[in-house]
Amino acid sequence: MISLFVSALSLVACVTACDKGSGGDDGQNGNADLATRNLERAMEIADAAASAYLSGNFGLYKEYNPYTGQVTDSGEENAYEGATAFEAVANILYALHLQKESGNSTLYDQHFERYTKLLDQLYYGLSFHKGSFKLTSYTKTQQSWTVYGVPRASSPGTNNVSGTMNVYDDQMWLIRDFLEAYHATGNEKYLDEAEYLAEYCIDGYDCHIDENGKEYGGITWGPGYMSKHSCSNGPFISSLVWLSDIYKGTGEKATRYYIDPSDKKTRKTEEMDKSEYFLHYAKGVYKYQHDHLLNSEGVYEDNMNTPVPNYIVYETVDGKEYRGHNNLTTCNTPPYSYNSGAILSGAVDLYLATGDSQYLTDLTALTDASFRYFAKLGETVDGLYTYDFTGNNTMFNAVLLRGYIDAYPVYNGAALPVDSFQQLLDHAYDNYAYKGFLPNSLYLGWANINENRKVKGKDQFTYAAEYALLAQYCIENN
Repeated sequence: MISLFVSALSLVACVTACDKGSGGDDGQNGNADLATRNLERAMEIADAAASAYLSGNFGLYKEYNPYTGQVTDSGEENAYEGATAFEAVANILYALHLQKESGNSTLYDQHFERYTKLLDQLYYGLSFHKGSFKLTSYTKTQQSWTVYGVPRASSPGTNNVSGTMNVYDDQMWLIRDFLEAYHATGNEKYLDEAEYLAEYCIDGYDCHIDENGKEYGGITWGPGYMSKHSCSNGPFISSLVWLSDIYKGTGEKATRYYIDPSDKKTRKTEEMDKSEYFLHYAKGVYKYQHDHLLNSEGVYEDNMNTPVPNYIVYETVDGKEYRGHNNLTTCNTPPYSYNSGAILSGAVDLYLATGDSQYLTDLTALTDASFRYFAKLGETVDGLYTYDFTGNNTMFNAVLLRGYIDAYPVYNGAALPVDSFQQLLDHAYDNYAYKGFLPNSLYLGWANINENRKVKGKDQFTYAAEYALLAQYCIENN
């Protein structure tokens, strides 16, 4: 009954949003007009943020005060936070691409080339996070990898990325962004980078065999950690399905590395169709997170861990050392919105790829449960749903919005959650936008004291990304 109730409200909300965009005359024209308005706002915010926060080497300064015009914290963000700029521009480019494909090329003709150049510059900026190291994993010994580290180095490709200095989820967010950049621009370098990083993350998949003869599954937070997080599993699922789709019917092959179930130790390989290879891991990663991290309220916990200090076990097989399996028994809280948002997108993509109705059942339940858990109607401003925007929750909430947008074509109960973000961003923009910047409180606006007028680059680029996602939503669901 809850789902049916939400669905009924959603249809009303969707029509309301379209009417706002069009003056209320025609739903389809309203969607087109709302898409244009959302895209224009995304570009305005992204342009202001690019002018204020990007360093000479396209890193992301942390904080800026638009009222004084001063950078108030010139420290450069880590990879996850810094990549919000790349994500926003990739989202904008894809929205421009979709709008052109739908028959309206006005904004595309005006802006696509300059944003393509900005994306290339931001890609260069990300190279300051890159470095190389050798890793002993579950199936490989001392293999060399070049990946993205958490902090930022002083020059490209020189970063220390060993041990805990890189995490799998940073690679996963970038994989998603690179694939979106590839779909928007057709530039093969983004596909190549995405696929390489996907292989790196697959190498972190725990293929040890349990007492039932099945793989334990799941990917640790990073090669230097033993905990398995929602953020190091959920974000990977959609990208794996996208890669599967890209290689479907091409006949290309991939090598799967695994542990022989018969003796639970021998490392083996098999050649697979590349499309099936990526889909195999998408299903496996989804199963791990769904089986271990879904809580009684229907949303996802943050990670599986162990009460003992962090240690990684190794084993020697046929004279070679490999990573062993760590038993994880503790499910840590609290749930964050991106824990549910990322796997919601994954469930949608798996459903579309496989037709398995269980994924549809899962995504329907998760849409309703996450909206009930994370959105509180009227808690801060009458008529608006309140989300937590403290800390990194602005970025986390954008992942939840993406999940709702992805879910809508197969479950119209996602329309009300999507519209809750549309209304919130519009409330902030219409009432508080200042020189292309939004305040720390989207609900209450700029505080009177100067301190609270210092806003973070990662948040501003996230607002731009959200407006671009909402533009895509309008275009794709006309």
